[in-house]
Amino acid sequence: MKISVIKIGGNVIDFPEKLDDFLALFAKFPGHKILVHGGGIMASRFGESLGVMPEMVDGRRITDQDTLDVVTMVYAGLINKNLVAKLQALKVNAIGMCGADGNIIRSIKRPVKDIDYGFVGDIQEVNTKLIDHLLSGDLLPVVNAITHDAKGQLLNTNADSIASALATSLAKEHQVNLYFCFNKSGVLIDEKNENSIIPLINEDIYAELRKENVIHSGMIPKLDNAFEALEKGVNHVWIGKAENLHLAAKGKLSGTTIERSRYDLY
Repeated sequence: MKISVIKIGGNVIDFPEKLDDFLALFAKFPGHKILVHGGGIMASRFGESLGVMPEMVDGRRITDQDTLDVVTMVYAGLINKNLVAKLQALKVNAIGMCGADGNIIRSIKRPVKDIDYGFVGDIQEVNTKLIDHLLSGDLLPVVNAITHDAKGQLLNTNADSIASALATSLAKEHQVNLYFCFNKSGVLIDEKNENSIIPLINEDIYAELRKENVIHSGMIPKLDNAFEALEKGVNHVWIGKAENLHLAAKGKLSGTTIERSRYDLY
């Protein structure tokens, strides 16, 4: 089975016109697919309206109990069900899920080291049997950034990590492509210049770009996830704008393709 795992974030979710345009393209995207989403911008806005102020460290959200309540309501409720309803209107039989639904993603609470992230989950296991069953039944899973520990505790989990974990788990038996859609045209040499796209990155290029500080901050964990996915058998990883996803599917030049260095392929 050929499967595409596609991740979107707040840069699409927070703008109704962009979201509708993306979902129209997504509905036509070929083959079996899974949609993974976050929604941190909306979660922060709703939290602030309730007096729950966001606290971030290196782009990661500190998740106390009040914050967990907010992100669960926003990710697993408002955003997830809105996406499912919009896909149903496009004749796509979507099913909204968090990690606890069908036990599809089990995590553990992140151990406290230098920072206590609170109720943040590190992924331990993906229930690929259930996902296979859903995809074989022509259901499209829409998976949000809430997982669980199988002991009754929900956990806030990075959506990029969820997309990567789903892709790598499914890649053991299927041909899987992984697409990260975000607010830039791809990985850029100059983050202020949308035309400075780096069309291809392998480990050697990545190491050099990090050394030169061309790649930094939030792009580092995204690319780390991409290379880990490739190492674990994912066929293809792409990073770019959501509106260019249909071009990537057709193999047209758009965004940034991530691949392993040649010596790693033998």
